Amino acid sequence: MIGIFDSGVGGLTFVKALWKILPQYRVVYFGDTARVPYGNKSPETIERYAEEAVDFLQSKGAKLIVAACHTVSAVATNDLQKKLPMPFFDVLHSIAGSVLETSKTGKIGIIGTASTIRSKRHKEVLQKHFEGQKAKYPYSRLEVFEVACPLFVPLIEEGFMKRPETLRIIRYYLRDLKKQYIDTLVLACTHYPLLRKQIQDVMGKRVKLVDPSEVTAGIVKDYLDRHPEVQSRLPKDSQHQFYVSDDPEKFSRLTKSWLGLNVRAQQISIEK
Repeated sequence: MIGIFDSGVGGLTFVKALWKILPQYRVVYFGDTARVPYGNKSPETIERYAEEAVDFLQSKGAKLIVAACHTVSAVATNDLQKKLPMPFFDVLHSIAGSVLETSKTGKIGIIGTASTIRSKRHKEVLQKHFEGQKAKYPYSRLEVFEVACPLFVPLIEEGFMKRPETLRIIRYYLRDLKKQYIDTLVLACTHYPLLRKQIQDVMGKRVKLVDPSEVTAGIVKDYLDRHPEVQSRLPKDSQHQFYVSDDPEKFSRLTKSWLGLNVRAQQISIEK
């Protein structure tokens, strides 16, 4: 199975992107809804949560794992990659090329949780990739502007995407990015595509939004195309499994409402 985990429902945006191009594979998903959001937790706590999620997915038979959480990707995935005896992907380290190719001016914005932005990992990954292939791009200088949007995840988890106050909060968080005249904005949290329309309306049509879930799904497909030995270990059926650490009814309801996915989640505890 392909194992996928996130702090809550946001990782389902990755599931949806994956199923668009790899609908044949069985998925096991874990959303840590009892401990969401991860963005205000310490690095040590985030690392522990990620290890617990990975251990759980392995116990369910996952043979390839995706951390569909930018906070985990920014803080904890280096150690996880070293420990795991299987292919492991996150939504950060493989997206630099796509982001840099999207921009025409080199002025890029990143929005994410407080922990993601505090880590500066997205900025570092983009800068390193740019320095290594500078001649490839139509700009000679890269400017990356990062903004933490800590209220987005709680608002999304409560189903408040279309509330007037949510739009006011989006405008408040993005006001400084608009002044920088960026042309590309990275949605560095898998929850944020659920606010994509509102974010696009605030930033304007000139700014292109990059959803790393879509990019990462393509990277997973490319990997499997090149590794038939991994493909052969992945069941091809629709017996998907969804697990959450709290309120499975709410999870299923929101998943149907937001993503059009009929999901029946089971509640479990992964704390050690």
